[in-house]
Amino acid sequence: MNPINQRLRISSPVLSGLLNAFIWMALGAVALSALLLLGGIRENNLSAYTYIIHGFALFVGGFTAGRRSIRRGWYAGGLIGILYCLIVLLVSFLAFDSGLSFTVFVFFVAAFGVSAIGGILGVNTRK
Repeated sequence: MNPINQRLRISSPVLSGLLNAFIWMALGAVALSALLLLGGIRENNLSAYTYIIHGFALFVGGFTAGRRSIRRGWYAGGLIGILYCLIVLLVSFLAFDSGLSFTVFVFFVAAFGVSAIGGILGVNTRK
C-alpha cells in the first residue's frame, strides 16, 4: 500500500462538514480581500459580502454533512451552523472584543436555517 496515494477520509459527517465550511469561508475571504485590493468593491458593501460568504460556506458545510450522514440531514446541517457560529463568535470575541447582541442571535438562527437546508438537500442527493 502506497501512503502517498491515500486520501484523508474523515468519518464524522459533522467534522467533515465543519472543515468544508471553514475551507470555503477562507477561500471566500481571500477572494473578497483580492477584490477589495484590486478596487472592484467598496468597503461600505463589505459586510453584505461577508454575510454572503458565510451563507455559502454554511450551505456547503451543511450539504456535505447531510450527504455524509445517512439520515437526519437537518440535524447534521443545523449542528454545523451552531458550531460554525460558536467558533466565529469566539474568534470575534477574542480578536475584536465584541459581545453578544441581537445581530448575533439573528446570525445563529440564520446559520442554523441555511446549514439545515443544506443538510436536507445533501441527504436527499445520496441514493
